Amino acid sequence: MTWVSTTDQDLSIQYAALKSAQCKKIFSEKKSGTQKKGRTQLDACLDYLREGDTLIVTRVDRLSRSLRDLQNLAHDLKENGIHLKATEQPIDTSSAAGNAFFSMLGVFAEFETTLRKERQLEGIAKAKAQGKYKGRQPTARTKSYQVISLIKEGLTRQAVAEKLDIGIASVYRILKKYMAANPTTVLPGSRSKIKIAKLDVSMNVENNSKFVRGKDKALEYIEDEWLSQYDMFKPEKDGWDYILKVTYSSPKDLEETVYDLMSEAQSTANMKNCFVEINVTHKESGQHW
Repeated sequence: MTWVSTTDQDLSIQYAALKSAQCKKIFSEKKSGTQKKGRTQLDACLDYLREGDTLIVTRVDRLSRSLRDLQNLAHDLKENGIHLKATEQPIDTSSAAGNAFFSMLGVFAEFETTLRKERQLEGIAKAKAQGKYKGRQPTARTKSYQVISLIKEGLTRQAVAEKLDIGIASVYRILKKYMAANPTTVLPGSRSKIKIAKLDVSMNVENNSKFVRGKDKALEYIEDEWLSQYDMFKPEKDGWDYILKVTYSSPKDLEETVYDLMSEAQSTANMKNCFVEINVTHKESGQHW
């Protein structure tokens, strides 16, 4: 992702850096990292990411308005198997050194939190002394129903956070819990606008040579990846045929998704010195890959 802090700055330098980092898809907008309002492309980027992806930014201060929010975002990315990397800073959560550096930010975030808590306690003590203390306001968790309702109405994740006065990370946690309980539900903004393609997939995995015995493991890894990213059904336990249900917004988006799953399968097979043959059919449109 790329951002600049004012509307008269140019995105081209950051864009070139991300292209050099071999980013597959680039989201950009002219907004400050210190602002919450109007960051629709950040919402779109987070919706697009899938397990195994890497979110690349030029600098992490382009990504979040505070250390605490950055930590929360990184935690959510990690839980979903997504790495975070900065091109101009030694931050790469897929490596030990980069992850250690990033973890140091947690020390400063904790310090920031401690100071904030101290100020809150001072404010509460003062309010109590003046007879104005009304107790703790409802937390983000108590607003789960409102979050889901607003998302279904078509509001972006950022707009929901601002409307309910909760953090964007809280919105994503609520949505994650809701989707876990309702796996067949597709919410607005959950990868684009709400179409589901039923794909018939035929796959064969073979070893590169007679000295290699990795195809069973490669098949297991590929199936695990598909299960984590798509709604997958295997008609026969020991067969090579699958039915995948994927969300898409346009024929081009569907085609990109199909090429992604085929490419990811081949990459997984390569790690086990194997190769795959995959045929994908979308009967509804008559497309075949």
